[in-house]
Amino acid sequence: MSGELQPVKRPEKIAVFGGVYNNYLALEALIADAKSKGVDKFYCLGDLGAFGPFPDKVFPLLLDNEIQVVQGNYDNSIGNGLDDCQCGYTDPRDNYFAQISYDYTFKNTNPEFKRWQRELPTEIRFEFGGKQVLLCHGSPRQTNEFLWESTTPKHFLEKLFSKNRADIVLATHTGLRWKRELAEEKFFANVGVIGRPENDGATNVWYSILKKNGRVDIEFVPLEYEYERLAAEMKSEKMPAEFITTILTGWWTTCLEILPSKERVRGKF
Repeated sequence: MSGELQPVKRPEKIAVFGGVYNNYLALEALIADAKSKGVDKFYCLGDLGAFGPFPDKVFPLLLDNEIQVVQGNYDNSIGNGLDDCQCGYTDPRDNYFAQISYDYTFKNTNPEFKRWQRELPTEIRFEFGGKQVLLCHGSPRQTNEFLWESTTPKHFLEKLFSKNRADIVLATHTGLRWKRELAEEKFFANVGVIGRPENDGATNVWYSILKKNGRVDIEFVPLEYEYERLAAEMKSEKMPAEFITTILTGWWTTCLEILPSKERVRGKF
C-alpha cells in the first residue's frame, strides 16, 4: 500500500576487512565475492594506501559500493599531509620500506581523496544481532597499536572491552588475522588485510564476514585476486622488488622486524 512505512532491512552478513594498501584488484574481487555470499554491508578498517600501485583506483570503489571506512594511521597521515605513515615501526629497515610506500602513495593520491581520508572516523559502532560491535584500526585505545595473537593476554582484552562497552571488537593493522573469545558471543578479532598475503607462502589474501546464524560469529574468508597483474603494475611503477616478491610468493620480505617471535617463525624470512 502506497505511503506505508516499510520495515528497515537489517544486514544479516557484513564484510569487514583491513589494509587495502592500494590493492584495488583485491578490493574489486572482495566486493564481488562478498556479494555472491549474500553480504549486505561493507566496512573497511583503514590503511587504504601503502605497498601497492595506483591509490586513486581505490577511491571510486569505496564510494560506488557505499563502503564505510575507519581511519587508519595511514589515512590520517595522507589526509593531514604528514611526513610519514605513523605505522608504529621501531626498526630502521621496517621504517625504510614504509617510507618508500608512503611517499609513493602521498604523491599519487589526488587532493579530493586526501580530504576524504582526513574526515574519516577513528571508530565505528553499531548493534548487530543484539551485540554491541566496535570497529577500530589497531585497537580502541590507539590507532597504530599492534595487538598480536601470541602477546595479547585475555585479561588485557577483557579490560579493553569493559572500558569501551563492547561485545565484539574488530581491528586490523598487524596484517595477520586471529580471534580470541572472551565469553559466549563476545570476542576480539583481527579481520586480516587484503593488500598483501599473510606471510604463509600463499598468494591469496583474507577478509572477514560477521554473520548471524543462531549466534553472532565471524568467518575468515580466503580471497583470490589477479595477483600477477598487481605485481606487473607494481613493477611498472618501479616499486621495490621486495614488495613484488611478497605478492608473487606469499612471503613477507619487509615489515618483519615488528613481528613477535612466534609470528615471525611462521614465515620464510
